[in-house]
Formats: sequence, structure tokens, C-alpha cells
Amino acid sequence: MLPYILTDNSLTIVVDGKALTMESSNPSFNEATKLLAEERFDELPDLFDIPKAVEKFADGNISVSDGEVRYKDEVIHNHVVGRVLDFMRQGLPYKPLVRFLDKLMENPSRRAVNELYAFLEHKAMPLTPDGNFLAYKGVREDYTDWHSGKFSNKVGDVNEMIRNKVCDDANIGCSHGFHAGSLDYARGYGNGGHLMVVEIDPRDVVSVPLDCEQQKLRTAKYKVVAHFEKKLEEPMCDDYGDYDNWEWEDKESSDESYDDGFNAGYEAAKQDLVKLAQKRDAKGRFVK
Repeated sequence: MLPYILTDNSLTIVVDGKALTMESSNPSFNEATKLLAEERFDELPDLFDIPKAVEKFADGNISVSDGEVRYKDEVIHNHVVGRVLDFMRQGLPYKPLVRFLDKLMENPSRRAVNELYAFLEHKAMPLTPDGNFLAYKGVREDYTDWHSGKFSNKVGDVNEMIRNKVCDDANIGCSHGFHAGSLDYARGYGNGGHLMVVEIDPRDVVSVPLDCEQQKLRTAKYKVVAHFEKKLEEPMCDDYGDYDNWEWEDKESSDESYDDGFNAGYEAAKQDLVKLAQKRDAKGRFVK
């Protein structure tokens, strides 16, 4: 057993005569209190080392070396590092992040991948359990698209076109392709019609135009999953899909922490992460 002091705001343990402290804003705090309750004291010290905690959370899929976070030997973007920390803090499973990265790396355009990072970081669109992400789309009163009036956008509809028909030049604002975006962007097209929630596979994103401050994107395919009811602020959302093949690794022990994190919201998590003692530079590398 390790000597420790646990409060609502922090946890301190003593290892080999040295005191280690983490604040409740640390992404490992919930996991640390769980290990205390289960008396798994030998696993606690690694949670105070954020790189080691990231590797433990991701179960071998994500590694940290030389201050860089990697996925399958590829350095991952700072935005994804932030998502990993958010998922850790809120007790969410790592598999949606791994699935997102798998799909993202299958996108044939490196430029599209980099532009998508900027879009997701700017507007913090939630992921789905199977690694897609959610965005918004404004449509006409009859559920057809505003541009052509040819594509139906009722819940369950899937629209798709050949990828090379979609404009891949981010310097061109309005051009060929299916458009979706942030809530502010989509609301501009929802007046007099409907505001829908759409699910997009990161493999299908083609470009993120610069004219709307990276608030919209062009994609070759999307699925309409819901009418808009409230702003999507959680880091992960499983309300709209058929995820029968997706399960918690330990659902009974995860439900409570998931609900608490879900209600806390994405923005609260991001603000708390700023307080971490170990910071990340622009490339996502851990620094003292």
C-alpha cells in the first residue's frame, strides 16, 4: 500500500520517499481514484507520468517517444493528442480514437488530412464509436440541398459522389462537392428549412475551404443521422448510429464515469487540460 492523500481537487501519493501530486483536472484523475478504490497501488505511479498514462490508456495502439505521440510510427497531430487526453479524463474508451485514426490515414489526400485537423480543432466536432465525426448541414423545407435541390437529406439518407468530382482546392469557397460544417455555418443555410446532423467518414473529406474560417468542409459522402436538437459538445456521441458491435471494455464500471464526463462537456475538459503541469508544444510533444 502507498501512502496517499485524496481530496476532491487532488491526489498525492508517496513513492520511494517522493511525493507525487495530480490535480483533478489531470486526465488520469478518474482512473487513479478507481485504482485506489480497487487497491491496485502498484499501477498508480505510471498515471502521474502523462506519456506513460497515454500509452496505458491506448493499450499499445498509441505510443510516446522522444516527446512525440505516435500512432503506428506516425507522429499524430496536436489536435488528436488533445482528444486522447479528453477521452482519458472523461473515462471514454480508446477504440473510437483508434478507428478515427485508421480511417483518417486511409484518406488519399495528405492536404485533406491536414485541413481536416484544422476544421475539427476549430469546431471540436464529436467522434462516433466507429471513428467517424458529426457535423451540421442546413437543407430546404422539403429536405433537399440548397444548391441543386436534387439530393434528399431526410434522416437515414446517404449521399455520395465520385471523389474526383469534388473540388479539392481550399482557396475556392463555393464549388462542387457536398458541404457540411459548424453549427454557425449550417444555421446560415437552415433558415426557412431544416438543420440536420450528419455523419462523415474522415476518409471521404476532400477539402476545407478557407473562405469561412474553416467552418465548412467538402466531402464525397455523408449520412444524415438526425434533426438538430442541441449543440453537440461532447467528445464522443453514440446517439445516432447502430453500434451493436461496439461495446465498453468494462461497461458496468465505465457507465458512471462516462455519464459524468458526458455532462461536463467538451469545453470544460479543454479548459481543465490547460492547467496540466506538463504542457504540449505546437507539434503535440510533451515538454516540462
